[in-house]
Amino acid sequence: MNRSVRVRALLALAVIALSLYIAVTVPVRLGLDLRGGTQLVLQTRSTPTTDADSEATDRTMEVLRGRIDGLGVAEPTLVRSGENRIIVELPGVQDPKRAADVLGRTAQLTFHPVLGTADSSGDASRPLPKRPREHVLPDESGTPLRLGAAALTGEDVKEAAARFDQQGGAGWHVTVGFEGDGRTGWARLTGEAACHPAGDPARRVAIVLDDKVISSPQVDPSVACRTGIRDGATQITGSFGPEEARELSLLVNGGALPVPVETVEQRTVGPTLGAQAITASAWAAAIGTALTSLFIIGVYRLVGVLAAVGLVCYGLVSYAALAALGATLTLPGLAGFVLAIGMAVDANVLVFERAREEYTARRRPSIRSALTAGFRNAFSAIADSNITTLIAAALLFFLASGPVRGFGVTLGIGVFASMFSALVITRVLAEVAVSRPRVRRRPRLTGIATTGAVRACLTRRNPRLMRRPRRWLAVSAAALVLAGSGIAVRGIDLGVEFTGGRLIEYATTSPLDPDRVRTALADAGFPRAVVQSSGDTGLTVRTDPLTNAEETEVTGTVRELAGRADKVRDELIGPSLGEELRRGALIALAVALGAQFVYLAARFRWVFGTAAVVALAHDVVILVGVFAWLGRPVDGVFLAALLTVIGYSVNDSVVLFDRVRELARKSPGAPLPDITDQAIVQTLPRTVNTGMGAAFILTALAVLGGSSLTDFALALLIGLVVGTYSSVLTAAPVAIRLHHRTPHRQPSGRT
Repeated sequence: MNRSVRVRALLALAVIALSLYIAVTVPVRLGLDLRGGTQLVLQTRSTPTTDADSEATDRTMEVLRGRIDGLGVAEPTLVRSGENRIIVELPGVQDPKRAADVLGRTAQLTFHPVLGTADSSGDASRPLPKRPREHVLPDESGTPLRLGAAALTGEDVKEAAARFDQQGGAGWHVTVGFEGDGRTGWARLTGEAACHPAGDPARRVAIVLDDKVISSPQVDPSVACRTGIRDGATQITGSFGPEEARELSLLVNGGALPVPVETVEQRTVGPTLGAQAITASAWAAAIGTALTSLFIIGVYRLVGVLAAVGLVCYGLVSYAALAALGATLTLPGLAGFVLAIGMAVDANVLVFERAREEYTARRRPSIRSALTAGFRNAFSAIADSNITTLIAAALLFFLASGPVRGFGVTLGIGVFASMFSALVITRVLAEVAVSRPRVRRRPRLTGIATTGAVRACLTRRNPRLMRRPRRWLAVSAAALVLAGSGIAVRGIDLGVEFTGGRLIEYATTSPLDPDRVRTALADAGFPRAVVQSSGDTGLTVRTDPLTNAEETEVTGTVRELAGRADKVRDELIGPSLGEELRRGALIALAVALGAQFVYLAARFRWVFGTAAVVALAHDVVILVGVFAWLGRPVDGVFLAALLTVIGYSVNDSVVLFDRVRELARKSPGAPLPDITDQAIVQTLPRTVNTGMGAAFILTALAVLGGSSLTDFALALLIGLVVGTYSSVLTAAPVAIRLHHRTPHRQPSGRT
């Protein structure tokens, strides 16, 4: 081995050894959609006296952190999102109603003197007279009490704890201890109440939480007038159960929220759904990788075997990178991890096809020299295609939200890992293998000494596809009209992420007829509910935003028909957030197209950049139109698939235009249609072989990935076919037509 090979070999061994160590010792953090739990997005709101600015949101986070610690949730997460949003992740919490209630309550605890009853009959249905600084609230039994101004607040409380008094008969109650001025204030409040005779309402002290009297005990007869209770302690009694008592003590201890908060997004995933998704994705990855490896081995023989080894190393490096960076692996991220395995084949295929050209067409003296030239000549296309994918990954991370951001992280890590796998690991293995005397004597074993079936067929037929570019543009236009009519006729079924609403998925013991459930929900007062089957025995219900009481009614209706229906997923998106996410999705799409154009125009010519972006827009419209015709939802996961399709389609266009640029430099005066035809013949084997590798992975993901990943895999499969077509038969004809409009410019581009 020469020095460069030894350096690459040592680098590869070091990275593999480090990755193996990290993979064994550092677990990957799973998102809530994989391990189960509840995610809440809370938004602070301004009040007449307090602005929901960044400082108020920070104080709110501290209060919420104390409340979550009191809930006993293992490994909770609180992060800021913007100026006035807080993302709360509660692993293992399957009751979002209770979590949202505890976290969202303002917990304004006050202690008031009771001035008397407002109506001796106890009828609180008619207006009650109030004096200045007085207000009327019903006590625990419904009797309206006239309360004076608050004498103490929750800030005067030192500590609260839930207790159970079995001997005294008080049952569950909350003990409250005061500190500082609170001790003096409590003594004064109880001392004034003790001056009234036993049985008089004015001998009571009202304890109010969020404008509701939770307890109004009478001061004990042993307490002297004007003396009061001086030990700074009291008990809040009432009809508390253990959970209610603990939650009340938690709210009191946590303090009042500086500003009110509202839940704008809520996601709950059952642990079984996450476990099933992990298992299904693991099977899809294993079977898809096996099929892809067999295909690559069948096409490229010995170097195909080495590429398959590189794929395994790629998976190890990617997993270790996720663990080392502390990235959260979400369900779309897991799908992206599986998808990136198929995309990782692309760099290897580019190199092997260039090496085949070097050996068979340019008569390189040895397999090793052909392989070296293949790596050198393919580097430009590999770099350009991977940079365009990184652009899509960055847009997903910065412009998407929720689990879809995890897909962007996984995709970005996958790009770097695949380049390292192909350009370092596979290269070292291939260079060492082709240097062996036994291999040198049998060059056809390597797979590089043969032209390949696709290249042989194209060379024999020599298709002149660009002789009539308008024909292909007419076909593309017809496809656009057909897809666009689906958008116009059927409309786009935006998911709850973009419209706001609630989506609930149930697992039933036996299949349910969606029409029957839809009718039952309409009779129950939910005529706009969209009901669809999910898998063999699953059911999804999508409605407008529901309160927790309405959700309980919907779930009860489904369970009446099913006998048993377990809620495995529950997502609530507020209408304002839905509008914001919809606007963000459009911005992401526009920025994606613009960023791709700027990069391609800088790397090539504006003609090629424009042609590639036209092909991208063609792919976007067709993919959205197909989903419109199929009635499938367009949601955040679809957005991830769409931006991935954009990156994949650009990859194909970049490879083609890179070859056009190379050929144009060698033949400056040749007509662009002839150069393009030659480039298509030379790059189509790579396009077909890469597409087949990705198709195996996506098919496995669509068949084995479960209901939650079916639409994702379906969108990518459609995008794979459409993107392969458009990069050759849409982008190339558009570039030729634009070039004819600027005949004074040469087709050679910038390096």
